[in-house]
Amino acid sequence: MTTQAPSTLDIGIGGMTCASCVARVERALKKVPGVSLATVNLATESARVEVVPDAQATQSISMEARLRRAVRDAGYEPRAANALLDAPDASPWAGFAPIAWGLALSLPLVLPMLGDVLGTHWMLPALWQFLLATPVQFVLGARFYKAGWHALMAFSGNMDLLVAIGTTAGWALSVWLWLSAEAGSMPHLYFEGSALVVTLVLLGKWLEAGAKRQTTSAIRALHALRPEVAHLIGFDGETDVPADEVMVGDKLVVKPGERFAADGVVLEGQTQVDEAMLTGESLPVPKEVGSLLTAGSINGDGRLVMQVRAVGADTMLSHIIRLVEDAQAAKAPIQRLVDRVSAVFVPVVLGIALLTLLGWYFTGHSFETSLINAVAVLVIACPCALGLATPAAIMAGTGVAAKFGILIKDAEALERAHQVDTVVLDKTGTLTVGKPTLRAFEAVQGVDADAALQLAASLQSGSEHPLARAVLAAAKAKNLQLSPVSEVSAVPGRGMQGMVAGHTFLLGSLRWMQEEGTTLVSDVVTRWQADGATVSALAQRLEVAGQVQTRLLALMAFGDEPKPAAAQALAALRARGIRLVMLTGDNQGAANAMARQLGLNPEDGEVLAEVLPGDKAAQVQRLQAEGRTVLMVGDGVNDAPAMAAADVAMAMANPDGGGTDVAMHTAGMTLMRGDPLLIAAALDISGRTVRKIRQNLFWAFAYNVAGIPLAALGFLNPVFAGAAMALSSVSVMGNALLLKRWKPQGIRSR
Repeated sequence: MTTQAPSTLDIGIGGMTCASCVARVERALKKVPGVSLATVNLATESARVEVVPDAQATQSISMEARLRRAVRDAGYEPRAANALLDAPDASPWAGFAPIAWGLALSLPLVLPMLGDVLGTHWMLPALWQFLLATPVQFVLGARFYKAGWHALMAFSGNMDLLVAIGTTAGWALSVWLWLSAEAGSMPHLYFEGSALVVTLVLLGKWLEAGAKRQTTSAIRALHALRPEVAHLIGFDGETDVPADEVMVGDKLVVKPGERFAADGVVLEGQTQVDEAMLTGESLPVPKEVGSLLTAGSINGDGRLVMQVRAVGADTMLSHIIRLVEDAQAAKAPIQRLVDRVSAVFVPVVLGIALLTLLGWYFTGHSFETSLINAVAVLVIACPCALGLATPAAIMAGTGVAAKFGILIKDAEALERAHQVDTVVLDKTGTLTVGKPTLRAFEAVQGVDADAALQLAASLQSGSEHPLARAVLAAAKAKNLQLSPVSEVSAVPGRGMQGMVAGHTFLLGSLRWMQEEGTTLVSDVVTRWQADGATVSALAQRLEVAGQVQTRLLALMAFGDEPKPAAAQALAALRARGIRLVMLTGDNQGAANAMARQLGLNPEDGEVLAEVLPGDKAAQVQRLQAEGRTVLMVGDGVNDAPAMAAADVAMAMANPDGGGTDVAMHTAGMTLMRGDPLLIAAALDISGRTVRKIRQNLFWAFAYNVAGIPLAALGFLNPVFAGAAMALSSVSVMGNALLLKRWKPQGIRSR
C-alpha cells in the first residue's frame, strides 16, 4: 500500500511585522484540521501549508478557504499566494506619503530640541503640540493599534502592540501633564517623542518593504520570462493565442527575438537561443531540427517551428521558479532558535517594561521619568530584525545563485553545504563531456566486424545510455541496418541482453562477461584500458551439450573527454581543503587514466572504480562513517541512491536532460548547466549566505540584549530608541542584500 504525499498550499499574508507575528500565524494555521505543517516567511509575506492526504475531500469547505479564515481570525490579511511577487513594479517613492506627513507634522515639534542645542530656548504652545502630534498618533499610527489589538485578543504580542502601548503612554503622559499644569506654566511635554517614534517606525517599515522587493527580484525576473502570446499553427494557418491556451502537441511559430511560450522540440529551422535564464550561460546555444527548447529562453535570428512537449507548471521554467520559491519559503534549521525566542519575546519585554516603571518609581523618581524609561524599553525591543534575519539572507543568497544557474532547493541544503569536507563526483557526464565515442571495435577471429557491430547496435537501439548512443552512431556512420530485437532486458550495472534471429546476445561490462564465464582477450583489454578507454564486450549465449556457455564475439573501446573546466574545478575544491573522490562504474584502468587527466591521485584513494549503481550509496555511507560531511554530485538516474544517502546532494544538468529530472528531485541543489566550476561556486554562496544569517542574528540579538538594559537604566529616550529600532531592521535587510553583489570566480555573469 503506497503512502500518498501531503499536498501543499501557498497563501499570501498581509500585516505581519515581526517574528512574533510569524509565530502567531503559524499557530493559527496548525490548528486547522488536516494541516500537518505550516511555515510562515516574514520576508516573502507568505505561508506554505502541508495538508494531510484526503483532508480536502473530507471537508465541506475548501481547505484554502479554511486557511484564509484562520489567517484573518488571527488578525492578518489573507492574500494571493504571489501577491508580493506579482505586484507591479512601483515607483521607488511608492508608499512614502504617510512618512512625509509624519515628518511634516513632527518637524515643528523637534525644532525646539534643535534650538536648545544652539542655545535658543523656545517651545510651541501645548495646544499646538497636541494638534500636531495627535494626527500622527491616531491617524498615521492607526495600523499599530489595529494590529496590536488583534494580537491582544489572541493573547499574544507583536511589534505593533509594543509601539502602540509605548507611544500611547508618551502621548497620554503629555496630555495629563498639560491639563494638570498650573495656569500660566509651561510643563515639559513629550508629544515630539511619541510623534517621532511613530514616524520613524513607519519610515523603517517603508525602507524594509523596498529591501523586500529587491530580495524577491530573482523570482520576479523569472516570472517575467513568460510570454503572453504564442503563434499557433492551426487549421486556418498561423493565429495568435494566449500562451496559457497552448497545449502539448501544438505546433508554434517562434519569430526572431521572441521568447518561447512552452518547452518543446525544433521541427523546422535553425537558430541561436539565449538560455541564460535557465543555465546562467551568457553565450547563445545553437539549435537545429530535433533540438530541445525551453520556455522563457529567447530565440535568436532564425524563424522556428516547434512542437510543444510541456506547458504551464510542467515546463522547466516553472520547475526552476518552484525550486527557488521552495528555497525562499523554507526555514533554515538555525531559524528554530529564533522561533523559540520570539514565542516568549513580547511577553518578556512587557514584563521588563513594567519592572522598569515600578523600579524607577519606587526608587524615588517621578512617575513621568519612570514612564518615559518604560516607553523606551517597549520601543527599542521590537523584534523586527529577528524575524527578518534568516529569510532575508536566504532570499538574497538563493536569488543571486539562481542568476548564475545554481538552484538551491531547500534551506537545509544551503545550511549544510558550507560544512562539506568531502565531495564525491560521478565521472560520466559530471567530470567528462558524457558523449563517449566508439574508439575501437575488434571482432574475434572468424566473426565479421560489421555483422557484430550491427548486432551490438540492434541490442542498444532502445537505450539512452551514452555508450549505447556511441554504438548507434558508429553503426549509422557505416549505414548498417538494425535487426529486430525481442525480449530485451537491462541488467543493472552490467549491461543488457536480447534475442536477435532466435539467438540470445549479451552486451555489457567485462565484469559481467567474466561472471558469465566468457573468455576475454587479455592483451587487447589491457592495452585499451591503459589508454584510458572503457571496454565492453558482445557475447552470444549458447547451449552446448546441455550446458549454457557464452562466446565472445567482439570487444569495444569507448573514449570520453574531460570537461574543459573539470581540472580547474577540482583544483578550486581542493584549494578549499576538500577531499575529492571520483566514483564510477568503469574499470580501474580507465578510471585511473581519466583521474590523472583531471588531477586526481588514484594512489590516495581519490578514485573508486567498478562500483555498481546500487553500491554507490554504500560508498557514500562508508565515507560518512569516517566522520565526513559528504556532498554527492551526479547527473543521472543511477546516481540518485548515492545522492539520497549523502549529507548534501547536487544534481548537474546534462545537455539532453536525460535522467536529470530524477537527480534534480533527489538533490538539494541543482546546477542548470554542466560546468563543474559551479560546484565550488555553490559551496561558496552557501558559506556566504550562512555567514550573513549568523551576522544578522548576532546583531539582532545583540541589539536587543544591549538596547533593553540601556533603555531600562534611562540611557535612551524613546526617540533614540525608535530610531535605533527602525535602523536595526533596515541594517539586517541591507546586510542580506550585500549578497546580491556576489560573483563566482571563473563563471561568466548573464
